Amino acid sequence: MESNHEKELSICFFSPLPVNADEKIGLSDGQIIYVPAYSHIYSGNRETPFLLTVTLSIRNIDPNHQIKITIADYYETQGKLLKKYIDKPAILNPLESFCYVIPERDKAGGSGANFIVEWKSDKFVNPPIVESIMIGTKSKQGISFTFRGQTIITYK
Repeated sequence: MESNHEKELSICFFSPLPVNADEKIGLSDGQIIYVPAYSHIYSGNRETPFLLTVTLSIRNIDPNHQIKITIADYYETQGKLLKKYIDKPAILNPLESFCYVIPERDKAGGSGANFIVEWKSDKFVNPPIVESIMIGTKSKQGISFTFRGQTIITYK
């Protein structure tokens, strides 16, 4: 005969990383971010290039503080700098977005193109969302996809 015994549930909480009193989890005062981009991809057995428009989107998701974008550079497949989009630091206000567009006809970046974005802040803030958006159409076919940037350096 089965008995109805209550099972005990134990929950343990722990912090895998030490946190200093002056730091808040998930917040940062600056980063360098690598963002994959594709000015074209290959399709078919002949590896025919399918040209794409590339958009770099930088979104300040902190509702209370501005950030400063100091670098937004576009590189081609072999790592050669193709274009610097920022000559001097640009302020991105709370919840504001910047975007930079590489036209579909510009295939210089190749299938391994990328962006390097650097941002800084005087305060610890929510890091921005930095993404690349690729879209292209040919004949009656369309393709689109996105990539979220990967932080490669975090300050402090």
